[in-house]
Amino acid sequence: MSEAYHIISDGSCDLPGELAAEKNITVVPFYVSFDDKEYLKENVEIGIRDFYQQMVDRKGVYPKSSMPSTQDYVDAFTPYAQQGIPVICICITTKFSGSMQSALNARAIVRETWPEAKITVIDATINTVLQGLYVLEAAKLRDSGMGYKECVDRLEEIKSTGRIFFTVGDMEYLKHGGRIGKVSAVAGSVLGIRPVITLKEGEIFPSGIGRGRKRTTEKAISLLVDYLEENGRAIERYSIAIGFGYDYEEAVAFREHTLEILKGQGYAVSEKDIPIYQIGATISVHTGPYPLGFGIIEKGIF
Repeated sequence: MSEAYHIISDGSCDLPGELAAEKNITVVPFYVSFDDKEYLKENVEIGIRDFYQQMVDRKGVYPKSSMPSTQDYVDAFTPYAQQGIPVICICITTKFSGSMQSALNARAIVRETWPEAKITVIDATINTVLQGLYVLEAAKLRDSGMGYKECVDRLEEIKSTGRIFFTVGDMEYLKHGGRIGKVSAVAGSVLGIRPVITLKEGEIFPSGIGRGRKRTTEKAISLLVDYLEENGRAIERYSIAIGFGYDYEEAVAFREHTLEILKGQGYAVSEKDIPIYQIGATISVHTGPYPLGFGIIEKGIF
């Protein structure tokens, strides 16, 4: 199918491969390593399920991720530059990764051969399933017939509305991943205490603590409800998804409980309104195998 412009994202978007293909979105993978020597392309050379299984089986081994290379982006941009098709490339928040710089370097290289290549690189200021929702909104805007510049402008408008509310299984991965920061002061090392974390505009913030999984997941739900209340209860204006790590059944139960609470507060929602996506290696190297929470962002069009 001919398209007015093409959407590209780095692998932090955590979109299932079949969904990205269906929506005509190109994903440029991150790399992951368990030994700091051999780095494998996520979802190409190592599947995400296999990645999580290794995390669970090899407790005490902390994997690392690496951003896409400049050449990876050159390879992604080139076919569209050759055809004269404009590109919008969406990258994980620059606070977490240098992926956007790789994309900018690649754009400069591609323009040496195709000076007129139209490639806009956007700092999503978000990541994981929330970035996935953002990328899907970009595809919806394109497929609605919106023009290239108007799409870029609208994406810039909505990205600040993005939030992630989530919890983790334990603190160890946050410590090893260097993402403990402000969260450590809240959760500390108290036995059984786990943080609830908010990500907005590229930064993570502590949003509470709880002893045990039930309390922290309930807190994540309350943060979602509060966000909707603060924004006029207009749930139809927002895209929402649940992100999980290793335990899909837990995610399904979490969605059921979330729907019960939302319906109890008068929201007209169903399962199709809150899809479940698996959080990829890019973020789970920092969270461990048991992250669970929400991504929410304003829709590009209603």
